[in-house]
Amino acid sequence: MSSKKIAVETPNEGMRLVYDDLREWLAEAELFNEVKVVRGASWQEEIGLATELVSHSDTAPAVLFEDIPGIRKGFRVLANIFGGKRKNMTLGFRSDLDKVQLSDAFANAWDTDRIIPPVYVESGPIFDNVRTGADVNLEIFPTPIWHAGDGGRYLGTGSYNVTQDPDSGEFNLGTYRIMLHDDKHVTYNAAPGKHGRLHHDKYVERGEKMPVVLVLGGDPLTFLLGGTEVPDGVSEFDVAGGMRGKPLELVRGRVTGLPFPANAEIVLEGFVHPDTLVPEGPFGDWTGTYTEKGRKRPLCEISAIYYRNDPILLGFVPQSLPDEYSRYRAITRSALLKQNMTAAGVPDVKAVWAHECGGSRLLYGVSIKQRFDGHAVQAGHIASQCYVGAYGGRWVIVVDDDIDVTDLHELIWAALTRADPVQDIDFIRGAWNSPADPRVDPADRARGKVTSSRMIINACRPYSWRNEFPAPVKASAEAAQRARQKFGWLLE
Repeated sequence: MSSKKIAVETPNEGMRLVYDDLREWLAEAELFNEVKVVRGASWQEEIGLATELVSHSDTAPAVLFEDIPGIRKGFRVLANIFGGKRKNMTLGFRSDLDKVQLSDAFANAWDTDRIIPPVYVESGPIFDNVRTGADVNLEIFPTPIWHAGDGGRYLGTGSYNVTQDPDSGEFNLGTYRIMLHDDKHVTYNAAPGKHGRLHHDKYVERGEKMPVVLVLGGDPLTFLLGGTEVPDGVSEFDVAGGMRGKPLELVRGRVTGLPFPANAEIVLEGFVHPDTLVPEGPFGDWTGTYTEKGRKRPLCEISAIYYRNDPILLGFVPQSLPDEYSRYRAITRSALLKQNMTAAGVPDVKAVWAHECGGSRLLYGVSIKQRFDGHAVQAGHIASQCYVGAYGGRWVIVVDDDIDVTDLHELIWAALTRADPVQDIDFIRGAWNSPADPRVDPADRARGKVTSSRMIINACRPYSWRNEFPAPVKASAEAAQRARQKFGWLLE
């Protein structure tokens, strides 16, 4: 890590540091008039119902649930953070950027060589309340049943795990949903190939319990980076510091010694058993479907809990698509996928969009300026199998640069009019897949085979006769702008 460059100022002119923790984020969002308070909603059903209602609209507010029946007064739940102007603020950018501009700004700021390592402090607000040993009681928190078909209460959705590689000593932040089992036990879902799972596998080989920290509410940027494809050997804590323009302040857990933010809202600390598996789920996942019944995950025993006075549990819950979860992923994954493709040598990639209707994984649109015969095939295969695109994908549609890849209608129109099904569709079999994929055959799942195929559609005009291809009936960008200026009132 010492060889990395250290940022000395904010990464680009579009960024501004506007909050240090979840409470400062909440105050900023209130200035945009994008927070509504709901009092008296039950954790058994009503918090989940209200969250589902607002999660599908980019203009819906964030919701702060207070005075939850049966829960100590002051304990709160915050949901639907990524929408409206606050999504720009969450990532640290001006509120006037549209989603494509926000994705581009994120791409310009994202640089895992430009990092700021955290600093360690002795204490912080997270230690306002400390419970250890017999005093641990996870049921004091307002843990909702988020979806009617969930197999239980999920304490962690807007959360991340901190684990440490026992060989290299490197820390990883990973966003894995956390299911409440009883007052001292949880499980979390780390998929095969993810860093948190790889760390646990190493402890299993040693026959040892794995220390873990679960951060259930903190500054949203650090949480979101925990679910972003950060390369091996780079800590999300360092990347968060680089994007914020100053280091995170971390403390160490009093049981495991693992680090976590000093100003987090709720933190659990404990150990994951190497061989005790218990049921996990079902849960409404990012595919817009429930995970399968009968899934088992390692049991995690909580040894200590820390929380601020009047703590806020952060909810970031997948729903039927599109939703809040896919809005966020579209912004960040589109930017990183374009970077991956360029780094792999694909020339003239003009735009990439990870579509919200596919959970921002199942459908990628890629536009290129064709340079040679086979350029579109190269772009499609690399988009499908590069670091960002490899996990849990389904379709990649490659189009010419006259197509707006963020517009689902234009993307599908190009596929329907410029691609011949026999000549222009390729398939890849046995690719890395998510256990959440509802299309995995139950027999394969039982054998531990969780792979899938990919479809790559070359929806570019055929290169050899591209100049003879019929022109689209579409106004030029200049003409469309003139029409909006003169006749836009017709649409009001």
